Amino acid sequence: MTEAAMTSIPNAIAHLDWQNIRSQLDQDGFALLDGFLEALDLLERDWGATFGCLKHGFYPYLAQISNQWNQRLQLPYRYPRQFHQFQAQCLAAGQRQERSHLMCLREDDYLQIRQDADGEHVFAFQLVAVLSSPGKDFAGGEFVLIEQRPRMQSRPMVLPLQRGDIAIITTAQRPFKGSKGYYRVNMKHAISRVTSGQRLGFLLSFHFSPGPGHGG
Repeated sequence: MTEAAMTSIPNAIAHLDWQNIRSQLDQDGFALLDGFLEALDLLERDWGATFGCLKHGFYPYLAQISNQWNQRLQLPYRYPRQFHQFQAQCLAAGQRQERSHLMCLREDDYLQIRQDADGEHVFAFQLVAVLSSPGKDFAGGEFVLIEQRPRMQSRPMVLPLQRGDIAIITTAQRPFKGSKGYYRVNMKHAISRVTSGQRLGFLLSFHFSPGPGHGG
């Protein structure tokens, strides 16, 4: 990745409407960043370096929101201010396996309902993106969030991701304000079956999985 690209990513992140993003995350558990990657012209870049830059850029803003969520849920843990500090906590806990990866789904492929929450240290948010065009490069393949509230039916939410969009999603749990205060809502995600073409995207996690080795 060029020096200009490495500079443009944190600048673009800093100029996002973080008040609106916080409101979206509080209300729905996800926030859409339309055309974020298209504006940065990153689709042919070194994705290992790009992932690292995205992590370092997004983490400080999302850590503030994560700590607010933990406070609402009366959880004692507080995320450190910078990504390298959180990364060090993961490595010290034996979480060394990189989770972030490009994902190519072809016809009949799908991502089953899941929750990327293994390990002692799990960050509250993940980033997901689509790098090919729905309706042109592929059909089907919708990204779905499933919200599971206690004693209620699960609520599926389809995120209308277009090429170059990024979504910030809840990794596992988020606070929901009920009549008696905040309680935990469980969140999972999936990608529906691709009916034709090829769907390229990525899933970026700020925490690592238990296991050897990591991608930085």
